[in-house]
Amino acid sequence: MITRNKINILILGLAAVTLTGCKSLYGKYERPDVNTQGLVRDPVSLTDTLAVSDTTSFGNMPWREVFTDPQLQTLIQQGLDNNPDLLNAALNVQMVNEALKVARLAFLPSVALNAQGTIAKFDTNPATKAYQVPVAASWNIDLFGNLLNAKRSAQMQLLATQDYQTVVKTNIISGIANLYYTLLMLDRQVEIVGTMEELTHETWEKMKSLKGGRIGYRSTAEQSAEAAYYGVQSQKVDMLRQVREMENQLSLLIGQPAQTIARGRLDQQSLPSKFSTGVGLQLLGNRADVHAAEMKLAQCFYDVKQARSRFYPSITITGSGAFTNQQGLVNPGKMLWSAVGSLVQPIFQHGQIVAGLKVAQLQYESAFNSWQNAVLKAGAEVSNALVQYNSAAEKSALDAHQVEVLTKNVNDTEELLLGQGGITYLEVISAQSSLLNAQISQVTDDFNKMQAVVNLYQALGGGAK
Repeated sequence: MITRNKINILILGLAAVTLTGCKSLYGKYERPDVNTQGLVRDPVSLTDTLAVSDTTSFGNMPWREVFTDPQLQTLIQQGLDNNPDLLNAALNVQMVNEALKVARLAFLPSVALNAQGTIAKFDTNPATKAYQVPVAASWNIDLFGNLLNAKRSAQMQLLATQDYQTVVKTNIISGIANLYYTLLMLDRQVEIVGTMEELTHETWEKMKSLKGGRIGYRSTAEQSAEAAYYGVQSQKVDMLRQVREMENQLSLLIGQPAQTIARGRLDQQSLPSKFSTGVGLQLLGNRADVHAAEMKLAQCFYDVKQARSRFYPSITITGSGAFTNQQGLVNPGKMLWSAVGSLVQPIFQHGQIVAGLKVAQLQYESAFNSWQNAVLKAGAEVSNALVQYNSAAEKSALDAHQVEVLTKNVNDTEELLLGQGGITYLEVISAQSSLLNAQISQVTDDFNKMQAVVNLYQALGGGAK
């Protein structure tokens, strides 16, 4: 039997070895260098250098300050409350949190109770009653960081899972906002097409009257005007179909049956127009997916240390105590105590320990590459959103000028047609078609500018608050 003094000497001796030769097993994760140079590309500068005047990130704004439309806010909150993906992400956090509790409890001794009792009788002899109520305890002494690194790895996994929950939340917010603005765009386009529908119908009626009262105007003029009228109607039907589809998609995202979505108007929306995207290192902390990739790297870091700790001895102290009558020989029963300390040093494990370390190291390298790629991807998404916003804003301004000119062109051609100014019906129909396309294009560019704001907010890791 090992005495307490011997156990203490054994622990102190192994601790001395640990402190001198195994310090690397206890080190904490430190962020390695990652390439963030030129992470965000300037949307207009030819030098590709983004000048940042301050470090306040647009992505840090609470979503209610970015999306101020009350109806949109109601939809976003409904999505955050009911979306099944977000609900499942919360459940995943709870499951990983339970796994972390298990890793923490591994430092405590395990205790088991196994009560036994027997009755034996031989021939005519009196029955012998024996009983034993043993309590066994086992304690794995973590001198070489096996349990410690397992716990730290579980902590990193929990952080990564929480990051995933934030990613889902951000995606839901941006997804609802994009679908909402798409509906507003379609509503405005339906209005434009409705106005053009009335205009082309008037043109058709004019062609009917001109066919009978003016030389040179045959049925082809009336037919072309009629065809243009039906073409506009067909375009309107297609847009109304898209409205229904967007409403169905948005209803699914917020966790309700497909139905009509209450909403405002496109021209009533107000979104930020000046952005501070922050610097590269901010993206590392703000983007939940980037942070999750780093937490995966940290988890692999501790997995490597845990794999290294398997090369060192494992120390286990077991103890047991039992109240027993020793097969009926001792009555009343007495207490029986025992304690054993064991040390197991791996020597030959069929290459499993070495292979486990190599696999852990390769997984760490893979996690680092994934983290670096996540950082570059974040920068590319911010760059794309910035150039989308600038491009859409510039195109919208040009479209406004074009709509103004084409509106005047439609009025002038109609006046010339009625005044016998040498204008043909084809010129009138062409002017109306050009005006319709320009108006639709302007609304689309206004939507693209709003979508760019949503995409930039998402790319900067917004929506966590």
